[in-house]
Amino acid sequence: MEPVSHYFYSHRLKLQFWDWGTEGKPTMILVHGGLDHARNWDGMARALRDDFHVYALDLRGHGNSAWAPGALYTIAEHVLDLSALIDVINEYPVYLIGHSLGGIIVMHYTGIYPDRVKKLVSIEGLGPPPNHKIHRPASDRLRNWIEQIRQAEKREPRSYPNLDTAVGRMKEANPHLSDDVARHLTLHGTNWNSDGSLVWKFDNFARGFPPYGTNIEDAREILGHIDCPTLLFWGMESWAVDPEKDGRAAVIKNHKLIKVPNAGHWVHHDQLDVVLAETKKFLAEE
Repeated sequence: MEPVSHYFYSHRLKLQFWDWGTEGKPTMILVHGGLDHARNWDGMARALRDDFHVYALDLRGHGNSAWAPGALYTIAEHVLDLSALIDVINEYPVYLIGHSLGGIIVMHYTGIYPDRVKKLVSIEGLGPPPNHKIHRPASDRLRNWIEQIRQAEKREPRSYPNLDTAVGRMKEANPHLSDDVARHLTLHGTNWNSDGSLVWKFDNFARGFPPYGTNIEDAREILGHIDCPTLLFWGMESWAVDPEKDGRAAVIKNHKLIKVPNAGHWVHHDQLDVVLAETKKFLAEE
């Protein structure tokens, strides 16, 4: 079965979400990471749709959703969009699963609306570690952001002469991916030009870290309000830091952390069977 595409509006932007069914089951929403798209979740969605009505959101500036005016893609705006989608679906409480940026988004939503979320799964989605550049002084952050955006303005979106070349770039950036998964992600993550070349769908401005917004103290305060059962995943071969060692996981009161060997940042692709088994067990617990 293929999902059905729908659109809704948030903040005057036309955003896409995919509906996997199944009517009458508890609502589950999947939120992808940065520079990614909702069809990243196909493997998870197919495995979970028997027990849940599964939806997958294309974030603003990603997939088939509209690009934001200007160059800011803040956590607050992404949480606003998720809130708008949940209001459109209008079924509570919901189950939320997010990866990377998507994990940050679903956790912030749960922190401000704890009564609307039944259970939460975050795959490498606790946000940057304490020593990350986004925690530098505001003057440094603003300067770095301006330089990033100025560079993006000068840069033409990179095109690839054919699908195989684009798939190769996908695998270069994510070496743990199988050939089939890399091809699937590339097919759904690119647009075709009239000359047969391909470009990525995401907005290049989405690469920049917004200079202002939720800081580490704000994030801890928000996440401290999460009281639903929460499952965290960390890939042991990821560039991301172990959230147990740097204290980020401790902010979540009722959590369990799964450390997955032989997995990078995209844990749900590198070890899909492990992630599904642990997720299904977690969701089935009373």
